Amino acid sequence: EVQLVESGGGSVQTGGSLRLSCAASAYTVDRLYIGWFRQAQGKEREGIARINTRYGATFYASSVQGRFTITVDDTGNTVFLLMDSLKSEDTAMYYCAATSVGRTPMRPSDYLYWGQGTQVTVGS
Repeated sequence: EVQLVESGGGSVQTGGSLRLSCAASAYTVDRLYIGWFRQAQGKEREGIARINTRYGATFYASSVQGRFTITVDDTGNTVFLLMDSLKSEDTAMYYCAATSVGRTPMRPSDYLYWGQGTQVTVGS
């Protein structure tokens, strides 16, 4: 079983930056890909970024392309999401999730393992 723990959320002003972390348990094929999803109140869960933890290939949704950067550390066990130029519409609960399937677009149903989530609030 894959375990994921997010950290790094908080409140930030519009235009600011935050870095989220997702610490994963030891590698298995079930967590070949780790992705970040977000869910704003009253909206569907949206997949925004994904990384192949072995080879580093990335995917970004158009809503965050150019503002967010997903990376993985050298061990492959921690995935980061650097969020720059934050907007009010980025306010949401952010989740990291793991899958063996790297399909695009990102579908929540493809991801078997989820973290508990971390809140990001962007305000003026």
